[in-house]
Order: sequence, then C-alpha cells, then structure tokens
Amino acid sequence: MERPDRAAAHHAHASSPACAVSDGRAGNLRQAEALANALGGTQSILLEPHWPWRALAPRRVAGSARGYGPALTQALDSPPALAVGCGRQAALATRLLRERGARTVQILDPRIDPSHWDIVVVPGHDRLRGGNVLVSLGSLHPVDDLWLAQARARFGALAQLPRPRTTVLLGGSSRHVRFDRNEFDSLARQLDAAVARDGGSLLLTASRRTPPALRDAVRQRYADTPALAWVGPEDGENPYPGLLAWADRIVCSPDSVNMVTEACATQVPVYVFEPRLARGRVRDFLDALAAIGRVRPMDAKLASFDVEPLRETARIAAEIRERLQLR
Repeated sequence: MERPDRAAAHHAHASSPACAVSDGRAGNLRQAEALANALGGTQSILLEPHWPWRALAPRRVAGSARGYGPALTQALDSPPALAVGCGRQAALATRLLRERGARTVQILDPRIDPSHWDIVVVPGHDRLRGGNVLVSLGSLHPVDDLWLAQARARFGALAQLPRPRTTVLLGGSSRHVRFDRNEFDSLARQLDAAVARDGGSLLLTASRRTPPALRDAVRQRYADTPALAWVGPEDGENPYPGLLAWADRIVCSPDSVNMVTEACATQVPVYVFEPRLARGRVRDFLDALAAIGRVRPMDAKLASFDVEPLRETARIAAEIRERLQLR
C-alpha cells in the first residue's frame, strides 16, 4: 500500500474557491461539476492524460505533474482552495493538488488508501468505507429545483403535450443488466396499456448506452404516434432536461444508476422496468431506492404514489462544508 500524501502544513491562498477536475468523460465530468458547483465553484480543470501516467493513475510515479496537460500544470502553480475530482485520472490530479495546498474531494472509489484525499465520496453500492469516506445513494448530479425550473423554461413547448406526461428513460444492456429488444417490447406494451387507459403523452429518450438496434426499434414503434421520441442527434437537441422537468411520472430501464438517480431527484413517481433483471451493485442500488419508497417496479397501472425528491448532491455538499469547515 502506498503511503498517504503528506498534507501541506497550511493551505495556500487560492486562485478560485472550488473547481471540478475530470478527464472529460461525460459521467465523470457531470459528477465533478455538480458537486463543485454545489460547493460554490464555477471552474473546471480538464485533464489530458498521457502514457504512462494514464495507465498507472491514481498511483504516483516520477513526472506525474507533467503527464496531464497544461490545465493541470497551471492549477498546480496556482491551486484552488478546493479541488473536486471524479474518476481514476482525476484521483491522481487531486493528489498532486493536495500537495500544493488544495483541499481535495475525490468521487468514486480510487482503489487505493482514501487517506490520500481529504474526503472520498462513493455511492452506497460501492464497498469502500472509512473515516473520511462519505456515502451517497446513487450518483451525484445537478438536478435540483433550480435546474428543473431552468429546464422547464428552456423546453417550454413540452408543456403543450397532453397530461399525464410519461417520460421514458432508456439505456441498454450492461455488465449487470440485460436490456435488449425483447425487454423494450415488453416495456412498450405496458406503456401502451397505460396510455390507452389514462390518455396523455409519451416522451422517450435514449442514452449513450442504447445500441443502434434498440434506437431503431424505438423510432419504428413510435413513428406514427403522437409520442415524442429522441434517439440521437439526428432528432435535434436532446430534450432530456425538459423530459425530466415536465414529467408527471417517469419510467426507467433498470441498467443505469446515473439515469435512475437523476429521475429520483424530480418531484414525480419513478417506476423501474423489471428491476429483477439487474444483478450486483445495480440491483443493490435499486433495492435501496425501493426500500425508502422512492421507486416502484413498473406495471401497466403506473399507480401514483407520494414521493420525496432524492437530493444527494446537496446533502453531500453540506457534509463536506461541515467537515472541511468551509464558509
């Protein structure tokens, strides 16, 4: 095991209050920026990891400070008060920033001793625990009342669609979940039954994980219906924020922790299609949400239920402020 970094004797005066650090991958960038913004930050450090440091991160070897591009080099010369990283590449960058006087928060299990950072934040379905480890239910994200209000304003045309508006978030198969054409057809039949009974409108969107064959199936099934179906850039701007903001209820495929977490930050019921399809950590996460009553398994009834929005980013940010005694 590596020895923990020796924290600076005092923290340097900062060039900015907080910044997000990531390799630019969508999931890492979204979580780092969401938490940094919740802590008052507005800046991002976008890493450009080079070999061999990219392969060895977050373990530190000679020359690490030169292995991540000019944005990190500049930040090391004038470190922020707080650096919030997400992902393995950012974990090495935040280690280096800590040596220069920054306070550091690392999101996701870095797979080495968490004492290399001031605070490590992991989702509950990860196994890491420790004195400086904070545990969130699901992933971190920017969805809160302000975000939803801005999305409603930006996608105001969706308000004209008949209610109830059923937003459908579709992913695809992963290591822990099978969600393919057969599962989609079963989900769609239940949606058809709900719309036949309740009226209203369907608003569907695909994700990065959705394979081309499943995108084609969505497009074909809803080509001649009043449903709104976004399956790729050829359909114009992705209305995902508006679909969350204007939904009366949300249906999710069972494969994406990020997708379900963001749906659960809204004020409406969330239904997960066949959560039993999920295994491992994804199943643990879905079971935890069901246990607190935030999600229910999907069926053709989609019976309404009272919900409390899940706002883990704000909760984690408040705990970080207290632990690090931030203003």
